[in-house]
Amino acid sequence: MLRRKIALSASLCFIGSTQGVLAAEQLPDSTVLESLYGGGEIISIATGTSKPLPKAPAVATVITAKTIADMGATDLDEVLETIPGFHVARDTFFYNPIYTVRGIYSQFNPQVLMLVNGIPITNLFQGNRNFVWGGMPVQAISRIEAIRGPGSAVYGADAFAGVVNIITKTADEIDGTEVGARLGSFGRRESWLLHGQQVGGWDVAVMVEAGTTDGQSETVASDKQTARDGFISSLDPTYQPASLAPGSLNLGRDNMDLRVDASRDNWRVRAGYQGRRNVESGLGAGSLDPVGQYSSDRFNADLTWHDPHFSEHWDVTGQLSYFQTSQEFENPLVLIPPGMDFSLLGGEYMPDGVIGGPEVFEKHTRFSLHGFYSGIDRHLLRLGVGYYYGDLYDVKEYRNFLTTPSGVPINYPGGSIYWQDLPSVFIPERDRKIYHVTAQDEWAFARDWEFTVGARYDHYSDFGSTINPRLALVWQTDYDLSTKLLYGRAFRAPSFSELYNRNNPVDLGNPGLQPETIDTLELAWDYHPLEDWRGALSLFTYRMKDIIQLVPDAAQATSSTYQNAGGKKGYGLELEAEWKVSPAFTLVGNYAYQHTVDEMSDTDAGNAPEHQAYLRGDWRIAPQWLLDTQLNWVGERKRPVGDTRPNADDYALVDLTLRYGDSADRWGAAFSVRNLFDTQATEPGPSDIPGDLPLAGRSVYAEVRYRFD
Repeated sequence: MLRRKIALSASLCFIGSTQGVLAAEQLPDSTVLESLYGGGEIISIATGTSKPLPKAPAVATVITAKTIADMGATDLDEVLETIPGFHVARDTFFYNPIYTVRGIYSQFNPQVLMLVNGIPITNLFQGNRNFVWGGMPVQAISRIEAIRGPGSAVYGADAFAGVVNIITKTADEIDGTEVGARLGSFGRRESWLLHGQQVGGWDVAVMVEAGTTDGQSETVASDKQTARDGFISSLDPTYQPASLAPGSLNLGRDNMDLRVDASRDNWRVRAGYQGRRNVESGLGAGSLDPVGQYSSDRFNADLTWHDPHFSEHWDVTGQLSYFQTSQEFENPLVLIPPGMDFSLLGGEYMPDGVIGGPEVFEKHTRFSLHGFYSGIDRHLLRLGVGYYYGDLYDVKEYRNFLTTPSGVPINYPGGSIYWQDLPSVFIPERDRKIYHVTAQDEWAFARDWEFTVGARYDHYSDFGSTINPRLALVWQTDYDLSTKLLYGRAFRAPSFSELYNRNNPVDLGNPGLQPETIDTLELAWDYHPLEDWRGALSLFTYRMKDIIQLVPDAAQATSSTYQNAGGKKGYGLELEAEWKVSPAFTLVGNYAYQHTVDEMSDTDAGNAPEHQAYLRGDWRIAPQWLLDTQLNWVGERKRPVGDTRPNADDYALVDLTLRYGDSADRWGAAFSVRNLFDTQATEPGPSDIPGDLPLAGRSVYAEVRYRFD
């Protein structure tokens, strides 16, 4: 095997030195690449061309469907938590994930661009934060490609701290029919059907996943209302507290995911639907809310034409895509529980509490045309243009309150009101147009050396233009060692809520906002000296500018307005290794360290873990049986400036999965225990909540699947 790897490495180096960089259609077959660099370690999101992971001009991770199944993950968040430098924190609203990469933490505007088959699933209202996310099941996922660091030179806005591309399965991968079901703790019931075959010359894949859960029911000892109650009780000893804490979280939901993928010759058409129903509020606006429920419908479709032999030197792709999303209330959110008495603060007694139900409906259309040109010796050029039109076409709001000039809520005269198309609704209906141009050159200027330089120009209809460059030098230092020096700039466009929020007693928009920016420098090594061992190390430093954050208003004590205020700088490292100890046992692990400083206060930026460690052992205890054990440790999460609570506690979670059968077998089954030792783990909550956000205790699930030929 070692000789074969040396021969293949020499062959590839010879091809690169005599013929220049190969176009996408000329790249070695993935089977050859996987033989050299390890199964599944091919990545495309770094440049748009398929490359072996060690040679990609980015610090990246690839996770295959097999790995996802082996580790017992059933939701996207469980997979992302295993990536070096990635951490999944929690928001109070619906317990949505906050994807934190390399210490870059933002509660309301996560800095990671999420793609499905290369197409963004962001929204205008809150950018990368999907208000009614509801999780994402993994049975339909073929592989996940993730890069840490900036990606705006390729993907434009929001590819700030990282990019995650979720690639769904094709007909060839499914090759028949698979059905499965899963039962577990917290009233969990899930089922799926995957089908792939050729129909009338088309390769067609159909994927259906459905599930329901009551959600984890960990107890919240005290919430935001607990603090309010304490303050008012100090003014009036006869006051009766309104808080529902201690009480359990509310995390039930019903999910439906449908996807279709059809391809023939140079054409591929895909469509999908994600339906979320009865999505409970989590911890809502910071106070327990057993009533509020939301739903969301997300439709997507794309048509792709790819001709790898458009002409002698051109590989051309055109794509048209559409994405429609909504957030709608089934029961409005209870922002403040019933019985709250604001009379001592200049307000009124609120017998029904403070209730609000914002709704938004959006449409997104994208068109792009790009090509790779290989007609210049040792160069592979990527040129592209694109257009985006996003429309926040409908906004509605239900509420039962107004606010006094000092920001204290009072009952709405005559009861509740449902606003639609009125000047007083919380955000106006707006649209956004973007034109972009990209250029990139992959230059194999010497044997074992490749230099990638590129930039993307974006023009926004609402705030102007931005240019984001990237530089990458990759040196194949030895046949088993690659070295990378990387620089990139990225930006996050202000969301519509940051630009246009109005009539909000807490958060107000600012139409004059400019994008956040980040400059990142990375040095990375990938070392694969033996067939059974691989290691990687990456060092990074970055600086963020013009960070969009809420700044208290001087004239209004209870409200804040979004401003480009302050910056952050950080540095750290990521270390990862894989060791096949024996034919039956494999160890995979990583460790990440980061330190991020808020430049305004010159203190730790807070909330993100400074240390993370992950270890997974896969033990083939019999030909058809696999035992997977995972350990995930999260440590040293300091508080941001102004938050006087003690630092968040460290935690270590252990998961255990026993699996029978592989994906090609007719029968398969699995039994999994999550948080095996029932560890009490929490994620940082907002500073106005006395405690933190509890994670699920011990839970179990069992699944079975069956394949038809």
